[in-house]
Amino acid sequence: MLKTGCLFRAFLAAALLLEASSLQTITALYGDTIKVPCNPGGVKPASHMFTKWKYDIPDSAPGDLLVKQAHMDEVTIQATGFYKDRVSMGNDSSLLISRATLEDQKTFTCMEVGPADIKEYSTNVLVYKKPSAPQIKDKVKELENGKLTAVGECVALNANPPANITWFKNDTQLTDDGKLIVITVLLKKDPTTGLTTTSSKLQYTAVKQDVYSTFTCTIQHPLGPVQVSAPEKFTVIYPTETVDLQVVNKGSIKEGDNVTLKCKADGNPRPTSFNFHLKGKKVTVDNTDTYALTDVTRNSTGEYKCSPVNNDKMVGSKNIVVHYLDVSLNPSGKIIKNVEEALEVQMQKNASADVKVSWTKDNEKLGKQPVFTQLKYSDSGVYECEVSVEGITKKRSFQLVVEGKPVIKKLDKKRGDEGKHKVLMCEAEGSPKPTVQWSINGTYEESPYINGKITHKITVLPRENLTVTCMVSNKLGADTKEILVSSLFEEERGKQKGTPGEGEDQAKLIVGIVVGLILAAMIVGIIYWIYQKKSKQGSWKTGEKERGTSEESKKLEENNHKPEV
Repeated sequence: MLKTGCLFRAFLAAALLLEASSLQTITALYGDTIKVPCNPGGVKPASHMFTKWKYDIPDSAPGDLLVKQAHMDEVTIQATGFYKDRVSMGNDSSLLISRATLEDQKTFTCMEVGPADIKEYSTNVLVYKKPSAPQIKDKVKELENGKLTAVGECVALNANPPANITWFKNDTQLTDDGKLIVITVLLKKDPTTGLTTTSSKLQYTAVKQDVYSTFTCTIQHPLGPVQVSAPEKFTVIYPTETVDLQVVNKGSIKEGDNVTLKCKADGNPRPTSFNFHLKGKKVTVDNTDTYALTDVTRNSTGEYKCSPVNNDKMVGSKNIVVHYLDVSLNPSGKIIKNVEEALEVQMQKNASADVKVSWTKDNEKLGKQPVFTQLKYSDSGVYECEVSVEGITKKRSFQLVVEGKPVIKKLDKKRGDEGKHKVLMCEAEGSPKPTVQWSINGTYEESPYINGKITHKITVLPRENLTVTCMVSNKLGADTKEILVSSLFEEERGKQKGTPGEGEDQAKLIVGIVVGLILAAMIVGIIYWIYQKKSKQGSWKTGEKERGTSEESKKLEENNHKPEV
């Protein structure tokens, strides 16, 4: 009977329609609980009897995990060993595996069994582990210019699948070229956990500019995102290749300045001691790169050099020009010259470069250097020349005084306002300032004394015809002139009687003088005729003749009277 039942069940099982679903894959996180779904479609077979989970064992029959009857709440654990205490079933018939490890990367199958059919749903499980943050270990202390040097090792610990590591310099990916850049990657699997540690070693050939470079490494993993290590900077060692001698002073250098020289070298580490070559003299300075020249002179002009103490072949040089200016002016001080004389002005200059020259007279600009071929009173003044070159300015000056004996240029007269007085004007030139004097009294008015010229006015009320004298004088001499001034009262009477005025009086005076001269000539002729007649008769003595002649001469002289206007 037993044998018959067994055969029946075997036959029944063979007759059942076996339905298997397609294989799906899920990803679980290392250490978390794995949830493997059963019958993702959610439709259970008709007259469902039980659900069973199993897993594939390579080269062996599947291993049983657990089973649950349709009308029972309890789950029967069939697993032994590794899964015995780690598996359970969810309310939706899913398989739950706690504390996921890499050994859980298998194919798990869910079987749903009914009276007439069996459905299977297989799921491939992958267990992923995100690596720890990247770290750069075994970092080099310094890089040497042009030398392939191990920079460090970037490590991504305990990952599954293994992480991928990439090196960057200043955000630019570094690629292994086998010469200047060598990257060595090593994978190490933990025998217990099965997790993989990825390490990447970078060897790099540095250049001088890498003193400013930043190195990082990144980790790429399916669980993402990309992780970046802390940036690292490295000291780059390179020898001194250039030396530059600089002058710290701003602007041009002139005599008397202090000049600071600075020797700048590019090596790393930079040189700290230098030799300064100062026009044949060598001076060594320690722990500084500067040297001061004090109170320089024009003789300090020349080429200066500097070099690191341990490398005289690396030399920086600089030509230094010390600017100077010498100026002399002839004449100088106070110069007194006579009017109409000549004066030569000589300005001599000696400078380190082209100079700029400007002239002023009494603080007013002149277009060029003054030339005096015939001095005038207006040439008097203070002359100053300003000479400049490269920040140096020097001034030289002289005071010119033009002197001369005063000369009356004009003596004139005119009627005053309303004709009630007369104004006499005496214009004169001379230096020092002339003193003006009149032979009569009146109200005086003097113009400003400018460029050796002065005008002096006197207002008078003449009661009779006058001869008025203007006299100008200074320490060098004097000059005088006369003018005839007619009486205002005579002119008024003349106007009332219809007689000619002052102008007509002058004309009459001239006519009178001419008539008087004619009469005098006639008298002389008559006397000479009488003299000749008596001389023939012998009635005149010699002495009387001489006296008569003398008296006649005196009478002739008396006829030279002054004209009146």
